[in-house]
Amino acid sequence: MGMSQDNLRGFILALLSSVFIGASFIIKKKGLRRAAAVSGVRAGYGGYAYLLEPLWWLGMVTMIVGEVANFVAYAFAPAILVTPLGALSIIVSAILAHFMLKEKLHQLGVLGCIMCISGSVIIVIHAPQESPITSVQEIWAMATQPAFLLYLGSVIVLVVLLILYFAPRCGHTNVLVFTGICSLMGSLSVMSVKALGTALKLTFEGKNQLVYLETWFFMFIVATCVIIQMNYLNKALDTFNTAVVSPIYYVMFTSLTIIASVIMFKVSMHLYPLHCLPDSSVVTVKL
Repeated sequence: MGMSQDNLRGFILALLSSVFIGASFIIKKKGLRRAAAVSGVRAGYGGYAYLLEPLWWLGMVTMIVGEVANFVAYAFAPAILVTPLGALSIIVSAILAHFMLKEKLHQLGVLGCIMCISGSVIIVIHAPQESPITSVQEIWAMATQPAFLLYLGSVIVLVVLLILYFAPRCGHTNVLVFTGICSLMGSLSVMSVKALGTALKLTFEGKNQLVYLETWFFMFIVATCVIIQMNYLNKALDTFNTAVVSPIYYVMFTSLTIIASVIMFKVSMHLYPLHCLPDSSVVTVKL
């Protein structure tokens, strides 16, 4: 099955986004190291000297460029197609970490990266066509359905628990704590980015969505989630090996985003047999 024009645009933008984001991990890590060497206080232990480090800001700008491309991609394609393409950022960061940070990627890490990419390819191949959305209020109705509110509540409880209880006790010894916070908040930010991107796309098409309070609420959620993500991603990068943080963050973030998309947008994956005969039936798996 061929991609629609919108899905193709989203696909290309998501690929470009992954390249920029993957590179930003390495640039920011070098900035964090340089700032820690000057101030003596690492970001993982509450230091914020990296805010005065130009190299860290270069990494931040690179990440913003990638996130903007990602933002636009969500306006054209479903989240279940865009998010898995982040696998490319793992390869970019792993290669750059090897040469720029002298961080070695062991055989198990290579196997993990290959598995991530293989899973992403399968998801992209079978990505569903998205139902047309004509108003941000439609997305608001999806976001306020009981199933998604239950998911939202669960994420908030888990994030608060990780921040207040687990982070002080084992945040610097267990990579899952900081990356878990980033991934959980990331799944909410993607849903809000999808809503905001769709609203802006409709506005540019002549259907003004800025008059709706829901659009501004989604914008607030995006800003809040991104700030929390950036803070704990810096802690994770400063504390652990980039080759470890990138794949774990990617897998958790992608998995949670797909779950959130399935709950909120009611998407389904269509699996097509490898040898489709003209009269063969299509197997549909509802996630």
